[in-house]
Amino acid sequence: MSIDIDTARRVAKLARIRVEEDALPALAEEFNAVLGFIEQLQEVDVEGVEPMTSVTPQRLKRRVDGVTDGDQQAKILSNAPDAREGFFAVPKVVE
Repeated sequence: MSIDIDTARRVAKLARIRVEEDALPALAEEFNAVLGFIEQLQEVDVEGVEPMTSVTPQRLKRRVDGVTDGDQQAKILSNAPDAREGFFAVPKVVE
């Protein structure tokens, strides 16, 4: 697949980036280089290769997945202009 100048112009417009007319040929070349690299990657056989998150094997840090209320209700409500019975109090907007 090859990107021509008209396609590069259209991609720039869709991406909402301003590209001067004289820069369009260079942009089309860059797009073609990227597409060529993608075609190279598609030739690699990855059958049976396990995905990895890093080049060095490491176990991600984990914490207990427990639900808490944060235990900061009083601290949070202290910032409210009006709080009643443990909740934010707001003006009534619906009659």
